[in-house]
Amino acid sequence: MHGTRIPHAKPDSRAITIRIARDPSDLMLVTAIRSAVYLAEQDCPFDEEFDGNDLVAAHFIGFVGNEPAGCLRVRFFGEFAKVERLAVRHQYRRSRVSFKLVQASVEYVKRKGFRKIYGQAQDRLVDFWAHFGAKPLGHNRKITFSDFSYTEMVLEIEPGPDAITLDSDPYVIIRPEGDWDRPGVLDASAGRAVTSPLRTMAVADR
Repeated sequence: MHGTRIPHAKPDSRAITIRIARDPSDLMLVTAIRSAVYLAEQDCPFDEEFDGNDLVAAHFIGFVGNEPAGCLRVRFFGEFAKVERLAVRHQYRRSRVSFKLVQASVEYVKRKGFRKIYGQAQDRLVDFWAHFGAKPLGHNRKITFSDFSYTEMVLEIEPGPDAITLDSDPYVIIRPEGDWDRPGVLDASAGRAVTSPLRTMAVADR
């Protein structure tokens, strides 16, 4: 999993790749996938699906070949990360793109140093999330929204050995999200001489 674009040179039509959304075009893909699944198939109202959290989250996009097939959202809180909004277009549900999306998000959360992943699973999908080691939280709180019943789930994890901390290389910390193992544009800029360029701005008297 990394942040580079999918090449357009005749990939395996069934190959599954996952990447993090980087720009408005990627968010359009996410919007299209979730609209096809939640709005069209599950009759979810628009303002309930697009809930104001999309610009404060990380989004994963799954491709089968070059075709955007699924997506997933991750948000972060002090004690845990929340994995949510997993959506896979109906024609790709026999593929493993849903598993690959979850696996990529779990590895990403481990790299960020979290120890817990929280989710709210539709009751019919509890077994799917259990496949990854998630367990019902046990609060016995009834959760219903957008006309479905949900179960609170939690997955206990260990941060990866390469989890990013304050002791990590500062250039790693400022690299593109999820693409920490490759030099970024700011690594390259470190090769330039320090000039501290500032432009004097004239301020008009009022």
